[in-house]
Amino acid sequence: MSGIRNLFRRAWSSAERLDGKTAVITGANTGIGKETAIDLAKRGARIIMACRDPERGQAAVQEVIEKSENQNVVYMKLDLADSKSIREFAEAVNKDEPRLNLLINNAGVMVCPYGKTADGFEMQIGVNHMGHFLLTYLLLDLIKKSAPARIINVSSMAHRWGTINLDDINSEKRYDKQAAYSQSKLANVLFTRSLAKRLEGTDVTTYSLHPGVVQTDLWRHLNGPQQVLMKIASPFTKNSSQGAQTSIYCAVEPSLDKESGGYYSDCAPANCSAAGKDDVLAQKLWELSCQMLSLTWE
Repeated sequence: MSGIRNLFRRAWSSAERLDGKTAVITGANTGIGKETAIDLAKRGARIIMACRDPERGQAAVQEVIEKSENQNVVYMKLDLADSKSIREFAEAVNKDEPRLNLLINNAGVMVCPYGKTADGFEMQIGVNHMGHFLLTYLLLDLIKKSAPARIINVSSMAHRWGTINLDDINSEKRYDKQAAYSQSKLANVLFTRSLAKRLEGTDVTTYSLHPGVVQTDLWRHLNGPQQVLMKIASPFTKNSSQGAQTSIYCAVEPSLDKESGGYYSDCAPANCSAAGKDDVLAQKLWELSCQMLSLTWE
């Protein structure tokens, strides 16, 4: 059993330091986001924990400070389901922070009941893709100014089952929560690929990743049979610390300095789906995202 388990838990470690660097981590108050924050804080980075809930966010800040012994950790409110909140967050970061070396787009919702964001997007495509697309756009000038810098998008192996429904991106004609989740995770992979092409020559690199099957709060929307299956599979799942390792790898691994746009799993390059490599689809998604968010981003 332990041998099989190790297949899912590839060991990786690095003594790389991040002194003098600043990282924004969305959804950093729980799960792999919080574990990523703890690790990067231990490496000396300034950590901005971008979370929706002030009470949980502040409590997580104290935990990260205690575990990392790094006082340079702060909470900032960010609701990825509301473009007004995203713009206010980005405005504050651009005004107050002299640099931003790491943007880790980690927050997400998973297989939730149908709902819409404040801007009318289906919740999963809205939070997991549109919210992070807008956030990245608004912070990109600061990120470029801070180069070398990295943008990391936490996707999922679920992207393999995803299709991008350009004619009904908000699942208004028909809603299947698993299909909507897979669509949003495929969007993360395609966004990373498109962004890499647009950032060539800037010394800003991008990565998407599958963290593994991780035991987190995201499971709360699974139905009864799905929860039973996950319990059966639990010996082969990762805890939050293990699930954070590929995010950390993409953030600090020196050998990735000249790599950009790729997909990673278990702290190594991995193959994404054929759809995840479709540059025509990636461009169409990019154009649709800009249109829906009223952005001019060539």
